[in-house]
Amino acid sequence: MAYEKGSGKSVVIALGGNALGNNAEEQLELVQNTATHIVEMIAEGTNVIVSHGNGPQVGMINNAFDIAAANSDKVPVMPFPECGAMSQGYIGYHLSQAILNELRRRGIRRSTAAVVTETLVDANDPAFQDPTKPVGAFLTEEEAKKRAEETGCVFKEDAGRGWRMVVASPKPVRLVEFDAVQDLMNAGYVVVAGGGGGVPVIEKDGAYVGVPAVIDKDRSSAKMASDYKADMLVILTAVEKVAINFGKPDQENISHMTIAEAREYIKQGQFAPGSMLPKVEACIEYLEAYPAGKALITSLECAAAGLRGETGTVITAN
Repeated sequence: MAYEKGSGKSVVIALGGNALGNNAEEQLELVQNTATHIVEMIAEGTNVIVSHGNGPQVGMINNAFDIAAANSDKVPVMPFPECGAMSQGYIGYHLSQAILNELRRRGIRRSTAAVVTETLVDANDPAFQDPTKPVGAFLTEEEAKKRAEETGCVFKEDAGRGWRMVVASPKPVRLVEFDAVQDLMNAGYVVVAGGGGGVPVIEKDGAYVGVPAVIDKDRSSAKMASDYKADMLVILTAVEKVAINFGKPDQENISHMTIAEAREYIKQGQFAPGSMLPKVEACIEYLEAYPAGKALITSLECAAAGLRGETGTVITAN
């Protein structure tokens, strides 16, 4: 069955992994709301690629296998790249199903496709020399040292709570399945791709090989948006607009800023490193690669209005 693209903008939407809940049942319920807002955009003619975080989900999968393997010789330890792929699979299933159901409910003749996505990273990325992202179950020091010997993975003590595997967070170089995503979009599908930033892979002897790492999903979404030359990169967060002097009496919400203004705010330390900073930096990366585009940071509930220019924080090259 042939589908037709919408007549409006092409948009890459980056959903946060925490917005998807802490277990499968909770996630299945939450994605119904997510789908309603995404399909509202599609109903207005927008063509959408949906990417998503997977932090809680990949941690849950990794923990489950670690605990099971520690208590049964019948359960294998699951490598971290495979855990990432599993999380992409079931999150993609939930998202694409919820979007498809909402499309059908509204009588919109479009369909969905979820693509398990690999993201190429540089094996020499400096991030690999200093893995800092904790993942998986807490172990004793003895268990951690044994696991490190068996797997070659790095384990570090985590704030007095035990030892955990730590992985690198390298920069995305290229989405391996980008051509498939592009073809599906051009054929009129609503595509779910780049989940969790993509499964990190390196090139070794002419072949792709998965590596234990976590790619920032906003940076990966920015890469996908610039490669596709999407009209907009939309990064969804918990607030309607980006603010300076956040949480202070003189807090000011920003409706528009240029790359230069964003860099100045970053220099002033306006954006928290674990929160708004990586989102703004991802927008800058997208706009530097594709200056004709626009980036939007807003909440899920305000996304459709943000695309219409009614709210949110818009970032442009100039």
